[in-house]
Amino acid sequence: MISVVIPTLNAETRLGDCLDVLVAPALGGLVKEVIVVDGGSSDATLALADSFGTRILTAPPGRGGQLKAGAEAARGEWLLFLHGDTVLEEGWAAETAQFIKDHPDKAAVFTLQFDAKGFAPQLVSGGAMLRTRLLKTPYGDQGLIISKALYEDAGGYAALPLMEDVEFIRRLTKRKGARVLHVLKSQAVTSADRYERDGYARRVMKNLTTLTRYFLGASPEELARAYK
Repeated sequence: MISVVIPTLNAETRLGDCLDVLVAPALGGLVKEVIVVDGGSSDATLALADSFGTRILTAPPGRGGQLKAGAEAARGEWLLFLHGDTVLEEGWAAETAQFIKDHPDKAAVFTLQFDAKGFAPQLVSGGAMLRTRLLKTPYGDQGLIISKALYEDAGGYAALPLMEDVEFIRRLTKRKGARVLHVLKSQAVTSADRYERDGYARRVMKNLTTLTRYFLGASPEELARAYK
């Protein structure tokens, strides 16, 4: 039923954990296929993906283009877009299956959590969820479950180097209304490496500045150069 699309670029550190939680749903019939779209990894990403029996595609580096390529190749009726450093918690499959049954005309994201303990990561994830519920602008790290028909009707991901998630969700909610986006209780646990490296306050401000500049009209290409 579901094609899982995972864009990767040197993702060996957490990809195994990401793929591992998809095995049982695949055996149970919920996950039809897992498509890894690689942007030119030089580490063991491809070997790891192959060891899990995924379909491996290659595309120019750029998450938007990789997501787009994976969706176009997908054979499932539903799509789950998932980052390679995000691990869905146990129980996600049952909740997702129920969501698909109850809301065939909607899309959903998971509840964001970081793989780090302490007040700072909890505060940032809480803020992200508040942003998700109020502004309907979830992070790509939260995953996205959507029927292929709805995805295509909304125009799909654009081949952007940055902000591909925000751009698509804005287009989806503008076309279908804010209620089209549902928040699942199951957690998507993502890497806190960037926050730990840069400092939580600094990274949050950088994210907010980038988002604000995008809303004010800055191009994704320009933002991508400044974001690195």
